[in-house]
Amino acid sequence: MKNKIYKISLLVLAAVVMQSCFVAKKYDRPEMKTEDLYRTEVVSTDSTSLANVSWDKVFTDPILQGHIKKGLQNNLDIRIAMQNIVAAEATMKQGKAGYFPTLSGNADWTHQQLSKNSQLGSFLQDRSTDQYQLTGTLSWEADIWGKIRSNKRAANAAYLQTIAANQAVKTQLIANIASTYYQLLSMDAQIKVAEQTLINRNESIETILALKDAGNVNEVGVKQTEAQKYATEIIIADLKNNVIILENALSILLGESPRKIERSTLEDQAMQPEITLGVPATLLRNRPDVIAAEYNLISTFEQTNVARSNFYPTFKVTATGGFQSIDLQQWFSANSFFANVVTGLTQPIFNQRQIKTRFEVAKANQEKAYLQFEQSLLTAGREVSDALAQYNNETAKITIREKQVDALKKAADYSDELLTYGLVNYLEVLTAKDNALNTELNLIDNKYKQYNAIIQLYRALGGGWQ
Repeated sequence: MKNKIYKISLLVLAAVVMQSCFVAKKYDRPEMKTEDLYRTEVVSTDSTSLANVSWDKVFTDPILQGHIKKGLQNNLDIRIAMQNIVAAEATMKQGKAGYFPTLSGNADWTHQQLSKNSQLGSFLQDRSTDQYQLTGTLSWEADIWGKIRSNKRAANAAYLQTIAANQAVKTQLIANIASTYYQLLSMDAQIKVAEQTLINRNESIETILALKDAGNVNEVGVKQTEAQKYATEIIIADLKNNVIILENALSILLGESPRKIERSTLEDQAMQPEITLGVPATLLRNRPDVIAAEYNLISTFEQTNVARSNFYPTFKVTATGGFQSIDLQQWFSANSFFANVVTGLTQPIFNQRQIKTRFEVAKANQEKAYLQFEQSLLTAGREVSDALAQYNNETAKITIREKQVDALKKAADYSDELLTYGLVNYLEVLTAKDNALNTELNLIDNKYKQYNAIIQLYRALGGGWQ
């Protein structure tokens, strides 16, 4: 018995020593040219980044902060992502358990009735036998080539990938809530402008009717002015309809059924954070989608290690023991005990190309994951450049648009006075008023786009999930 235990121990020790022949490769992050991710005119050498600022410092409106908190708690996409984490965590735990042996138990009863005309049955008087068996089987595989270790690392990387994916969902959710909220505020402001304009249009109708009675304009001028009023009413109706649609969209983001959304006003907003991009390399640690893409690369890299190890022999130790008896009363006696141990190496020779196919598929998946990782970085750099360009453009346009609004509002006021004295015709008045209204609505839209550019820049830099 001691000699057998010695032989088994020697085989196990040999398996452990053979682990020095570990064939699994170690993951090294591929070299990425991060310095070229931003356009030349927006490259920053500052180590700090807007992404390092928490979302409640960027979005200071307390009502908006409440909506974001509710969304992070109730949003269905967030809750779905959390379940993905739970599933990945279970898989990770299974990967860690790969080093442990498997143990199974079995209890069975076998009844055999021999034929009287069979070779044995013709000599036996009692051709009926029963056998009772209770067995336990312990099996353990030595991680000689690192297959179990690579499986564990692949499962761990997949788990971290789901966490990063959850962070990406949070970042996108915060951006969507903030963007929809500011769009609602801009719609409210546009409705306010349009309703004030409608009041002025009603007054214009009264004025044009008086001028018609005085013989200064004809019926065409009256109808054109009325049509302008109706056009303003249509604008207001469309804006109010858009508000309902936006409120419904924001309600879904908050994990609620469609309802009216509490909000402040566009005039009360003061979102002017310090725009700091940080060096492009910070996207590797700030952008959750880039982080998730790299963990996917790590997972496929380790799965390639697993596929490679299948070309080499496996070393297994299997021990079986239990009680076996043809007499139920003697089933658990000492004489019914049996045990056996099987050890050995198994080398695949020919298995219909399955191992090679798995390896080739794993290599292709690894290359695809690398390209996706590179693509995620390029996309991140483009989004940062786009958002910053949009912010700079809208900021410059607001200054110009304010001057344009002021000029056109004065032109509309002057045209009313000149029409009274017959110095301009009614078409010039209508054109001036339409231009003033459209430009004022565009100014509000410019302000929303400026806010939205900040939101998208914050998201593009990887802010929001910290």
